[in-house]
Amino acid sequence: MRAVVFERFGERAEVRQVPDPAPAGHGVVVRVAATGLCRSDWHGWQGHDPDISLPHVPGHELAGVVEAVGARVTRWRPGDRVTVPFVCACGSCAACAAGDQQVCERQAQPGFTHWGSFAEYVALDHADVNLVAVPEEMTFATAASLGCRFATAFRAVVQQGRVAAGEWVAVHGCGGVGLSAVMIAAASGARVVAVDVSPRALELARGFGAVECVDAGRVTDTAAAVRDLTGGGAHLSLDALGAPVTCAASVNSLRRRGRHIQVGLLPSADGTTPVPMARAIALELELLGSHGMAAHTYPAMLELVRAGALRPDLLVTSTIPLADAPAALAAMGTSAGAGVTVIEP
Repeated sequence: MRAVVFERFGERAEVRQVPDPAPAGHGVVVRVAATGLCRSDWHGWQGHDPDISLPHVPGHELAGVVEAVGARVTRWRPGDRVTVPFVCACGSCAACAAGDQQVCERQAQPGFTHWGSFAEYVALDHADVNLVAVPEEMTFATAASLGCRFATAFRAVVQQGRVAAGEWVAVHGCGGVGLSAVMIAAASGARVVAVDVSPRALELARGFGAVECVDAGRVTDTAAAVRDLTGGGAHLSLDALGAPVTCAASVNSLRRRGRHIQVGLLPSADGTTPVPMARAIALELELLGSHGMAAHTYPAMLELVRAGALRPDLLVTSTIPLADAPAALAAMGTSAGAGVTVIEP
């Protein structure tokens, strides 16, 4: 099969022929119809993820058709249209037994713990626990956008963030996950403030429901700008980018007893990121992480998509062939882009 492969962290990947994968007894092989290009893929390419061994094929947001099925799989067969969360759970640990597959103790992640979906085929483990059926009316490009950014934003805003109608929600970073969060919060009845350095990203955020925008490239103190626009601070704020400056701005933009959700990864040399804890203590803030979404919780989100209340298809702003993926991956280091880029192998 053809796949995007890199031999060294930070060096240009290339498209080459590699062996086709085979399914584990509990797994499947999926023929990839579409796969999203995510900033997490860039982090992996840069060497920020300790699970990656070289050579490596990135890619974790995917949708396609089941090609081969392991002997112990009972729920799926060749020809099924599927997607999958980027966290593939084991289904048997204590976290999975509690329904928290997104923090599975033995999780696998395509594109990180093993070769991913920037390829014609990808192997996925524990298929009966992890696969999600893609409705016939949904395109593969839309389905691929759900697996990481949209589902992650849905859990962050609705489940972890406990958004309520009428609340102010600030979204720091309006790439794919940030724009998803804007759309989901607005559809929930919240008033959204979008924060980004890109005028194009802010334009998209307005189109997806943001009532206020803060241009972080022009404003010295974005947290103060959010507090002014919201009459004292956001009830809920998300760092959807993953940088020390956006993490701090998110916390500092909250009102008393507000809720900060960290969605973007925060790589650093020593594994820690400074957080304004004095403000968290003084204002009794909640600081929470959000890590994907379990497959069994997808139906509520899919029903909102089916009903037209959520439009993840509008987030797909670019579609490219596999041959263009290496350059697009490298470009994420200088520009987060706006919306979601989908690769069609």
